[in-house]
Amino acid sequence: MLRAKIATMLFVISPAKALDFESPPTTAYHTQPLFVPQATELVDVLRDKSVQELASLMHLSDALAGLNVGRYQAWQPTFTPDNAKQAVLAFNGDVYEGLDAASLSEPYLQWLQGHLCILSGLYGVLRPLDLMQPYRLEMGTRLPTAKGANLYRYWGSQIAEYLNQRAQADVSPVVVNLASEEYFKAVDTKVLLPRVVTCVFEERRPDGQYKVISFMAKRARGLMVRYAALQRATTPEALRGFDAEGYAWQSALSSPDRLVFRRDRPAAT
Repeated sequence: MLRAKIATMLFVISPAKALDFESPPTTAYHTQPLFVPQATELVDVLRDKSVQELASLMHLSDALAGLNVGRYQAWQPTFTPDNAKQAVLAFNGDVYEGLDAASLSEPYLQWLQGHLCILSGLYGVLRPLDLMQPYRLEMGTRLPTAKGANLYRYWGSQIAEYLNQRAQADVSPVVVNLASEEYFKAVDTKVLLPRVVTCVFEERRPDGQYKVISFMAKRARGLMVRYAALQRATTPEALRGFDAEGYAWQSALSSPDRLVFRRDRPAAT
């Protein structure tokens, strides 16, 4: 019996540099990351780096480089709740503060699991509830491997092919791009089959002009994912109602594949 295709969307976001492995997870449910052999190969390359080499490669202080040398020495290809944490609860930057996954109940976390993909320099793609061991490896890092001079060469078309696979059950597959330019470049759009819809978040400046402000846009991306989860959004049109923290959809500035949201001032917190 053929399975009926449904209308749905996949959302893609960037990871965060800041991590929280101290707070206990709000759910016991977890899954295994998908690209463990690839991550293991990258860790093997990184383990050969000294503190000074890692500091130079990643533009880190010696203290941060030393922390990550220790992380890679301790990293294991086996993931358990003792050495890892669900990705959406472990990342702790602006996007994830907007998403605030720790406050979501189990049904909404399961919705995220089915609709959200977190791009990663080390793990390729993480589902929200995939276990993740702590790391630091930005997608733009020029880390030479046998596959090329940087991580874009390393991941090649693998991420796009995974998104294609995830979208096979969709009647009108859509990828909603809420990732940074650095991370979305890792998705080979020549291979990617679903339509891509990008969300843009702009702030009104004192001179009356509107501009994308990086840290505010990051938080808005997380807020958008949260909105989609709470609304169980299935089409890009359903995202037009997004109004968190003062944002409003701008019909005249938007197109079917580019949704623009603006606000005059941040909402009071």
